[in-house]
Amino acid sequence: MVLTMTSEADTSLQSTFASRYSQSSVSRYRIPDQETPKDAAYQIISDELMLDGNPRLNLASFVTTWMEPECDKLVMASLNKNYIDMDEYPVTTELQDRCVNMIARLFNAPVGDSEQAIGAGTIGSSEAIMLAGLALKRKWQNKRKAEGKPWDKPNIVTGSNVQVCWEKFARYFEVELKEVKLSKDYYVMDPHKAVEMVDENTICIAAILGSTYNGEFEDVKLLNELLEKKNKDTGWNTPIHVDAASGGFIAPFLYPDLEWDFRLPLVKSINVSGHKYGLVYAGIGWVIWRGKEDLPEELVFHINYLGADQPTFTLNFSKGASQIIAQYYQLIRLGFRGYKSIMQNCQANAKILADALVATGRFVILSKEIGVPVVAFSLKDRKNHDEYEIADHLRRYGWIVPAYTMAPDAQDVTLLRVVVREDFSRTLADRLVSDIVAVFKYLDAHPPRLIQAVTEALAKDPEVKKELLDAEPGEVKAQLDLRKSSVFEDIRNSQRAFKVWKKFALSKTNGVC
Repeated sequence: MVLTMTSEADTSLQSTFASRYSQSSVSRYRIPDQETPKDAAYQIISDELMLDGNPRLNLASFVTTWMEPECDKLVMASLNKNYIDMDEYPVTTELQDRCVNMIARLFNAPVGDSEQAIGAGTIGSSEAIMLAGLALKRKWQNKRKAEGKPWDKPNIVTGSNVQVCWEKFARYFEVELKEVKLSKDYYVMDPHKAVEMVDENTICIAAILGSTYNGEFEDVKLLNELLEKKNKDTGWNTPIHVDAASGGFIAPFLYPDLEWDFRLPLVKSINVSGHKYGLVYAGIGWVIWRGKEDLPEELVFHINYLGADQPTFTLNFSKGASQIIAQYYQLIRLGFRGYKSIMQNCQANAKILADALVATGRFVILSKEIGVPVVAFSLKDRKNHDEYEIADHLRRYGWIVPAYTMAPDAQDVTLLRVVVREDFSRTLADRLVSDIVAVFKYLDAHPPRLIQAVTEALAKDPEVKKELLDAEPGEVKAQLDLRKSSVFEDIRNSQRAFKVWKKFALSKTNGVC
C-alpha cells in the first residue's frame, strides 16, 4: 500500500478559517504589502457583506432587487463590455436604440413608425435629469441671446418634494431653484402656484410623476393647461419636463388614459428609471426628448477615435453594457401585457397592505390610490411613540422601512413608507403587518424612548436624583410624571435627547430612492 504524505507547507488541504487570514483584521486604509489567496479574499469580503441588509427586505428603495435567472445570465455575460465602445459592440448600441424607441413610443412621442426617437441611456434618473436640464437651459439661453436679452440668471420651478438630484442640478449648473412649498394634506406641487412663479428666466417647470415621499402623481395635464395660457398672455414659451423616474413604467400600464406625457404639447422631455419599475438592477435610466429640436445640437459630441463616428450626450464616458441589455430583455420578455400584469399585482399588494395597516387602528394612509404602488402611512397617536421608533424596531425583524418628515412646508408630518416592488408578495405583506403588530406590542409594554432619555438626564440632576432613586423600579407612572418637570422641555430639546430621538431619522433624507 502506498501512503500519501502531505507536508505542513501543502496549503491545498488547509481551511480558510484555519489560516492566518482569519486571525487578523483586513487592511482598511492602505493596500496590504502581500497578496491574499483568492479563496481567503473572497471569504473575508463575503463574511463582511453578510452584515448588510437583505435587498429583498429593503422597503425603502424603489430600485429593482430581483430579475429572472435568464436575465441574470445575460448581465453576467456582458459585465466586461464597455457600452461606449460602440464600434466594437454594435449590437449593444442597436439594443440601446431599440430601448429608446420603445420607451419613447410608450410615452406617446410624436415619431413616425420607422423614425428614430431622440433619447439616451444613462446611469440612472439623476444623470437623465442633468442632461434634460442642460438641454432646457441651453435652449433658453440661445433664445435669450437671439433676442438680445440677459441670459445669466436661469431658474427652474419645482415642488419642494422633488428628489435631491434636482437640487444637485441647480447647484452644479448654476440654475436658481424656485420651490413651490407643500401644505398640510396637499403633498405635491400645486400647478396654480407653480405657474404663478414662472417668469421670463424660467427654463422649465419640473413635474413629478411619482413623488418620492408618498408616490403621488402631480397633475401634469392641469399644469400644461395653465402654462399654455400664461405663455399665450406673456409671449413666453416655458416648457415642462416630467420627472417620471418612478411612475414612467407605472402610468402607461395602470392608467393609460392619464395624460402626463408627450400627448401634452408643452412636455418637451421625460426621464424614467429603468432600474425602478423598469425592472432592471441598479444602473440604468433613460431620457427622452419630444423631437430633435428639443436637444440642442451643440450639446451632442461626435467622437471618432474608437473607430467610427459616435454621437454621444452623456455626463460620463465609459459605462457597463449589462444594464442596457437587461432592459432590452425585460421589454421583449414581458411586453406590454407582462408589464401591465406585474404593475397590477404591485398595485393590488399595496392596497392589501394599506387596508391591513388601517385595520390595526394605528395609522392613517398618506399615499393615493392613483400613483406609484407605495404605501405611505403615519401614526394617528404619537404621544408615546413615533414613526422613528417603529422603523428602528422593524430593523430587528430584518425590515428596512424609512421614517422621515414631509418636505417644506409640511415638515410637521412624519411618515413611514413601503415601496411595493415586483418581488414584494402577498405573503411578505402579511408578514410585515404581523411584525408591525409585534412592534406595537413591545412598545406598548415599555415607556416611551424619549421619557427614558429624559429620565436618564434628570437622574444626573442633584436636586431630583434622590427622588428618582426612591421611585419604584420600572414604575412607568413615575417616569411619565417627569413630563411635569420644569426642565423637561430643555432636556427634550437638548442635543443629547435629539440624538436619541432622531438617530434613525437623520439617516433618511429626501434623497431616498
